[in-house]
Amino acid sequence: MFSGEDAVESSAETELGRRVASFRELGGLSLRALAAAAGVSSSFLSQLENGHTNASVASLRKIAAALGVTPAQLLDDTSVHTRGVLRAADRPSLPLEGAEKYVLSLPPLRNLEVYAGRFEPGGSTGSEAYVHGNSQELFLVTSGEVVFQLAEERYTMRADDSIEFLSSVPHRVLNTSDAPASVVWINSPPTPNESPHAPA
Repeated sequence: MFSGEDAVESSAETELGRRVASFRELGGLSLRALAAAAGVSSSFLSQLENGHTNASVASLRKIAAALGVTPAQLLDDTSVHTRGVLRAADRPSLPLEGAEKYVLSLPPLRNLEVYAGRFEPGGSTGSEAYVHGNSQELFLVTSGEVVFQLAEERYTMRADDSIEFLSSVPHRVLNTSDAPASVVWINSPPTPNESPHAPA
């Protein structure tokens, strides 16, 4: 028969395991992939997720890092459905020519790659069209006006206009207007690691 203290500890283990599993599923990771990334065994991780064991501080830190969250988030029951707000000032950015591209989808998000961009007048993704992977890509203008070049075609696009294409087709964005423009790129699946914006 469990003492009250044992019951509390067992409940805590169950809750921690549930949160680890939720974040793993949120990131699209298999149990084996997370175990490998965290440097722990699959059997240990399985027992943890099922509430049969607890994690040391060191193991908790490694699992949290592999999930892209903080240890505090694993211990906080209010945040199991999201890794939290990515503040505008904290977004990784990729400087372009008179423009900037911001990462919105941080690892370990596995199924989508999302960027936001801002183009000053005359700004562009580069002097040459570029390709990356062979993903389904959606490009959306959220404000202003840009010219979207896809292979040999050029499209003038304004706020709320979008276009879908394959990222393996040479493409380029340029702002030929006299006002700033903002855009969003969405790729599925994410592009394999390669030099971004390399000319086609």
